Amino acid sequence: QVHLLESGGGLVQTGGSLRLSCEASGRGFSEYAVGWFRQAPGKEREFVAGIIWSGYKTDYADSVKGRFTISRDNAKNMVFLQMNSLKPEDTAVYVCAADRTHFYRVSVTTTNYDYWGRGTQVTVSA
Repeated sequence: QVHLLESGGGLVQTGGSLRLSCEASGRGFSEYAVGWFRQAPGKEREFVAGIIWSGYKTDYADSVKGRFTISRDNAKNMVFLQMNSLKPEDTAVYVCAADRTHFYRVSVTTTNYDYWGRGTQVTVSA
């Protein structure tokens, strides 16, 4: 069993930056692919970024390419999401998730993820 805890959210102005962290407890996290998803009020949860177990491969939603960077530190059981040039449309609850099956690729589908955190709120003011 893996438990995920997000942190680093907050209120920031347009153009600002935030760094989200996802800390895992439990065995096996370093062998799982990890994804960041977000959900805004009244909208479905959407894929933001993902990283495979080794950190060698990443993937991003088109809406965040060039602005967000995902990384991981397996020695610390942590995954990070650096968010730059934030826009009001980035406002959402950001959630990290771990995929223990497809560890070698990034999945954009929520149903492929086995473990989920509770999320951290990111609010970008205009």
